[in-house]
Amino acid sequence: MATEQNMIGPALRSLREAEGLTQAELAARLQLSGWDISRETLAKVESQVRCVTDRELVRFAEALEVDPSELLKPTRF
Repeated sequence: MATEQNMIGPALRSLREAEGLTQAELAARLQLSGWDISRETLAKVESQVRCVTDRELVRFAEALEVDPSELLKPTRF
């Protein structure tokens, strides 16, 4: 099994779904803010197969209107 590349994936998915957004809708929101990110890249982040930089973590938090610390909280499925 591959090593998890980030720790925010499950929380990102949970927060996105709680807001009623699809991956495509969140990617579009991020694109409108100036970040060229695809739905496929977002899916890789959520499934923890892509690393996330600190700047990207902040961009995700801004798009979801949450404090960045919310993305760092453990999420259980």
